[in-house]
Amino acid sequence: MSRVGRLPVTIPSGVQVNINGLHVQIKGPKGAMERTFAPGVTLEMENGSIVVQRESDIPTLRAMHGTTRALINNMVTGVSTGFTTLLDIDGVGYRAEMSGKDLVLYVGYSHPVTVNPPEGIIFEVDTKIRQIKVMGYDKEQVGQVAANVRSVRPPEPDHGKGIRYAGEKIRRKAGKSGKGKGKK
Repeated sequence: MSRVGRLPVTIPSGVQVNINGLHVQIKGPKGAMERTFAPGVTLEMENGSIVVQRESDIPTLRAMHGTTRALINNMVTGVSTGFTTLLDIDGVGYRAEMSGKDLVLYVGYSHPVTVNPPEGIIFEVDTKIRQIKVMGYDKEQVGQVAANVRSVRPPEPDHGKGIRYAGEKIRRKAGKSGKGKGKK
């Protein structure tokens, strides 16, 4: 059996779950989410937790077993505590600031780049350490918006300037060695 799929998803207090066949609706303090899952798995409520079971050992169902449980767990975690992705800005004169709900990036272009947050996403900027927080209750959406912000000016390998994920290692190119120059 799947190591991930067999674990029950515990439901914290303040979160409401409604299971209708393969359609799951989850409401919590951060927001509400709903999703319909592929056939072949069954979803049940047992003792304040959600249990995911598969109908057979077909390889595609085995794969969907763990995936379905992970998606439900992300939905429950998102509506109860939310998700955050951190982005660091590195470069001389590079900075970010807020204009209402919009994120405004000054990252070496002749114009500022404005990023409008989609529904359910909140930006926060710490100007002292030049860090952007992308927060929301949908893990997929938080990751996609963070990737879109990073793609405005991805880190380059020569100097490492750009927008990168917090903790991301940038593979740097070797500088010029200077051997054999200047003598004839």
